Amino acid sequence: MSDRVLVTGGTGFIGAAVTAALRQAGRAVIALGRTDGDIADPQTLDRHRGKDITSVIHCAGRTFVPDSWEDPAGFMATNAVGTLRALEFCRTEGARLVHISAYIYGQPEKLPIAEDAPVRANNPYALSKHVAEEACRFHAAHLGMPVTILRPFNIYGPGQPKQFLIPTILAQLQGSAIEMLDLEPRRDYVALADLVDAILRAEAIGDGGCRLFNIGSGRSASVAEIVAAAQAVAGTRLNVTSRNKQRPNEIPDVVADITAAQAQLGWEPRVSLPEGLKECWRAQVRALEQTR
Repeated sequence: MSDRVLVTGGTGFIGAAVTAALRQAGRAVIALGRTDGDIADPQTLDRHRGKDITSVIHCAGRTFVPDSWEDPAGFMATNAVGTLRALEFCRTEGARLVHISAYIYGQPEKLPIAEDAPVRANNPYALSKHVAEEACRFHAAHLGMPVTILRPFNIYGPGQPKQFLIPTILAQLQGSAIEMLDLEPRRDYVALADLVDAILRAEAIGDGGCRLFNIGSGRSASVAEIVAAAQAVAGTRLNVTSRNKQRPNEIPDVVADITAAQAQLGWEPRVSLPEGLKECWRAQVRALEQTR
């Protein structure tokens, strides 16, 4: 019997990197992308029944917080119902699930933030991810499914969609100045390569129950510090201005407590912020050269 891994969202920012890492490790992988159907449609996964799939890494989902305010129901359908479809597929196929969740703590009471901190979903995206997590816990507790939930903090890496913070900063490095909405907020940034490493370690867990791990760097950086680090990588000294426009429900600082992942997964973040930004910058320069 073969040992296949199914990756939902397998052509997206996270899923494509996970798929590549699994194949490099010699694993048989089925990567589902948007062209394979809506993850909330049961037929999308039903097509892959009986293929000896032993684990599903569930990366499919909608992710950009501002978009979630425009379409809360759509985010709930994709992120919550889509996760239920993945869970039901795993339940009937006898597979385990690794669910890629998100930061859902809202305004933290203290730093660093541990997995048992209160969940305070403060936007429709976080709410949809919280509902998805509850479905994971239910299936683990009442249906005996092995489920591992990862809560990545602020992910960045080559190929990230341009609307996110770091790609927005890097794009401005090739202009005459940098303008940001707000330079103050601090976030815990985790490199895509480190997240992929955590996902592969989580996928190797085979016994029952539900496990939950924060995935971050264990430290935070402000937008201003990210801009300065990016300029150092690119060798620019552009003028930086801020509109001083705070987003609704802004959170001033976020730091992940990653001791559980370190202890139980044997995982450590290895990519420093300057190294990760350098990789992103090089990828962007290569992409621009290919378009010329």
